[in-house]
Amino acid sequence: MANWNDADLERIAAAEELDLASERSNGTLRDPVTMWVVRSGDRLYVRSVKGSDGPWYRGVQSRHQGRIEAGGVRVDVTFHQSGPGEYASVDAAYRKKYGNYTSIVEHVLTDQARTSTLRLEPR
Repeated sequence: MANWNDADLERIAAAEELDLASERSNGTLRDPVTMWVVRSGDRLYVRSVKGSDGPWYRGVQSRHQGRIEAGGVRVDVTFHQSGPGEYASVDAAYRKKYGNYTSIVEHVLTDQARTSTLRLEPR
């Protein structure tokens, strides 16, 4: 597991949104998708509101690699599937960071969204 440097971790976690571009099977990047990003401990996470049916989430599955950009940081990453043991802390991070978007934040707290939780690690 690769670790984030403190400066990049702070800047990405503080950003309101993150742009994620996954790699196609031929190594080229897909168009970036804008989404929410949260920090739990020293890890960064994203989720698909549509769960595993979300188009960007399906795109991530071809290579489990891509590029993110947030808070002025652009970095190549690996996407790792998170397990149920991580869901509660990620839920709490979403509630804390995006709780003022009451009607929207609930969409990333469903069982469907939880199963699409991905941990981002720098490459």
